[in-house]
Amino acid sequence: MSEETNPKIDAIRKALEDKKAEGVAVYDVRGRSSITVASATSAPHLRALSVAVQRAVREACGEGARISGDAESAWIVLDYFDAMVHLFLPDARAYYDIEALWR
Repeated sequence: MSEETNPKIDAIRKALEDKKAEGVAVYDVRGRSSITVASATSAPHLRALSVAVQRAVREACGEGARISGDAESAWIVLDYFDAMVHLFLPDARAYYDIEALWR
């Protein structure tokens, strides 16, 4: 990925902001992919974030995601091949601390 805007990442970020996700962070992974990490305040909020991101990316890029996890597991992963979205409940985000991989 380059310094130019990326419609998929823009759609992901906007969907998360519109649904009031907390602690949204986007990491560029060696210029080839991106990892977006965000937190929800509850299981229903986590589900809503996942649905909003899927809808936004489908509208912006026509792509569907491979999905792993669910709101009850406290961690949902949306895999768009060149963009991964990790959505957590706060305790799970702190426990797994996947952002340490990019610090």
